[in-house]
Amino acid sequence: MIKRRRYYAMPEMDRMSLEEIEIYQAKKLVKQLRYCYDNSSFYKKKFDEIGAKPEDITTIDALRKLPIFMTKDTERRLAKESLEKYGHPFGIHLCADVKKVYLTGTTSGTTGTPTFTYTFTKKDLNFIGKNLGHRFKFIGVSPGERVLFFFALGVYATTMTLWGLRFIGALPIDIDARAGTDILLQFAQLTKPNYLACTPSLAEYLIDKAPKVINKDVSSFNLKGLLLTGEIGIAIPEIKKKLEDAYKCKTYDYWAPAGNALGVSCGFDEYQGLHALSPNVCTSYQDLVDPITKEPIEIKDGAIGEMVHTSLEREACPAIKYAYGDVVEIFTSECPGCGFKGIRAKIIGRSDDMLIVKGVNVYPAAIKKIVTDFRPKVTGEMRIVLSDPPPRVTPPLKLKIEYGIGVEKSQLESLAKEIAEELHDKIKINPDVTLVPPGTFEKSTHKTPIFEKLYNKK
Repeated sequence: MIKRRRYYAMPEMDRMSLEEIEIYQAKKLVKQLRYCYDNSSFYKKKFDEIGAKPEDITTIDALRKLPIFMTKDTERRLAKESLEKYGHPFGIHLCADVKKVYLTGTTSGTTGTPTFTYTFTKKDLNFIGKNLGHRFKFIGVSPGERVLFFFALGVYATTMTLWGLRFIGALPIDIDARAGTDILLQFAQLTKPNYLACTPSLAEYLIDKAPKVINKDVSSFNLKGLLLTGEIGIAIPEIKKKLEDAYKCKTYDYWAPAGNALGVSCGFDEYQGLHALSPNVCTSYQDLVDPITKEPIEIKDGAIGEMVHTSLEREACPAIKYAYGDVVEIFTSECPGCGFKGIRAKIIGRSDDMLIVKGVNVYPAAIKKIVTDFRPKVTGEMRIVLSDPPPRVTPPLKLKIEYGIGVEKSQLESLAKEIAEELHDKIKINPDVTLVPPGTFEKSTHKTPIFEKLYNKK
């Protein structure tokens, strides 16, 4: 008898269709919405403004039709209001007694003032920790295995992942990224981890850094896998191949924006997107809106839109109709890599990173993917130069791109022209491409920036 593979965090969901999963979610939804209405003046006001009660929202389709309740700017305003009124930064959408807050973590602040989006009671953390852990169990992380965890620690959102690893019995060896990559490489030798968790750009940087610091290639770590998050990385085939060739192991993409939309890739040779393994946590993969108009988008194979988060079981700071800014492409067909029959998503970019060039919507990730195709003529490192605040860009869009090692200066003009033509053919822009020497752009232990914002220097 062939043993059925377990996909979902709730094993009974493996036997459900997508329609049956939505029915299950809807039953949890009414209870969550009523809890928010009764315990948050913010959510009560939102429902009252649209003339609805939580009990009116009995299906996921009805949820999709609700207007957006919150964005990051809204959350910043709510945090400021709660700080002034109640002396805490968790926002007036906090539904639990502030004394019940057990753990909190902020966003990175790369798009503005950090928010305490990752705020949990002990009940929240036990629930989400189990689901966070399932993602890693799904890709093979086992009890007792060591995970070298290299992010900016302290109050940051990435810290949440540690709870998931511990929940499944794995041992995270957490090093603050601010300690530097030399320390990381030393710890890799000392602790002999089974996995490394970091940003894709940092993993790529270590390929060149390791031989200089420890006189060994990264393949000497003998890792089972790279656990990557924070940037669009292995969705770009050239980056995936480079990492897997150098480390001699599989690469996996994972995320949980705002503590929702828990997902992980399956490790198939061709990247198949983030698998929604925990529909019991939220409805994020079933709710998309147009990034500009915020009108709902039909969920079907190939649908593209901004993901909207609504929590289904959260006590401290539930997200209800939260347009968080991530633009994704949804897939409802079976994963050709692992056979998962649920929803998958590939990240397109962020709505607040979107640029409008002569009426064309352009995401940095699309530019980077095309530029990366030119390796080894380029290193893959680039910056989009903005003279004025986005999203509108006065043409031409200016790009700085590192040319590859060994490329002659006499080749630069034709290479720049070739890149510009490819960008025009594929995403309909006519950029001004400047090629700069390899090593021009410093690697970051946090998220590697994609923009060079000249308007901040004016």
